[in-house]
Amino acid sequence: MFNKLIDTLKANPKRIVFTEGTDARILEASARLLTGSWLKPVLVGNVEAVKKAAADHGFNIDGAEIVDPETYEGMEAMVEKMVELRKGKMTADECRAALKKGNYFGTMLVKMGVADCLLGGATYSTADTVRPALQLIKTKPGNKIVSSCFILVRENSTGGAEALAMGDCAINIKPSDDELVEIALETAKCAKIFGIDPKVAFLSYSTKGSGKGEDVDKMRSACEKAKAAAPDLAMDGEMQFDAAVSPTVGQLKFPGSKVAGYANTFIFPDINAGNIGYKIAQRLGGFDAYGPILLGLNAPINDLSRGCNAEEVYSMAIITAALS
Repeated sequence: MFNKLIDTLKANPKRIVFTEGTDARILEASARLLTGSWLKPVLVGNVEAVKKAAADHGFNIDGAEIVDPETYEGMEAMVEKMVELRKGKMTADECRAALKKGNYFGTMLVKMGVADCLLGGATYSTADTVRPALQLIKTKPGNKIVSSCFILVRENSTGGAEALAMGDCAINIKPSDDELVEIALETAKCAKIFGIDPKVAFLSYSTKGSGKGEDVDKMRSACEKAKAAAPDLAMDGEMQFDAAVSPTVGQLKFPGSKVAGYANTFIFPDINAGNIGYKIAQRLGGFDAYGPILLGLNAPINDLSRGCNAEEVYSMAIITAALS
């Protein structure tokens, strides 16, 4: 999977902002990226501090761009643009203060075209990564929310790779049926980038009316609306997980469905189910989980776990850049 993404980047190299330029995990991943020429790291931080941190840990970051908010020549233009974007919600002084922080500064580097994408969260919370993106990058035309998905990958018995997409497992706590439509369509688009031909299952404790309740109605409604919005996508629901993945069970419970039994893209009713679901797949199913991948923004901005390692930073950097 990653070879395909790297080939895409080789054909169209990108620049990625790392908001925490002195973090050892960021520096290790950056050093690894710099052995190629298809993704250039832009490290936010004091130049001497970043170089010292790299030297102290033995990482060669020659070729990386280091940008310090304190000395950035384009700061006044950036402040002016941020004031415009915040539309009276923040004064110039408030914007200038915010831009001293790596998360806001890095996001504005993307907004102003200095870089193509951003990866943060090694030390920032998810909220501190997502908030600047919502305020400054904003959602794509036609999208009302930012959502997320995880891509899960494991080797199969023939030595190939099996890949799944799951959304939304990290951002929207209790999405409405209309929000689930956006989540499903964005997750399907993301799945395609990773070579998945999406077969989308709207998950529930009910299959085709076998159970009753508000949550069942929500998933059924979301599926119907998603089908109307994207008739070329293979989608069905509501359905239970066994019906989604087992051909025998799927065709028994949901006869005639092109998705039941063969689903590879799963839409959960809420964040509880989604977060639990992807972690069961990761911990008991032997899948590697990549994400959360943020969806619906005007530019790729992604969030790391604060417990991430350098390998995860490297992988998420490639994923983030491939989305741009």
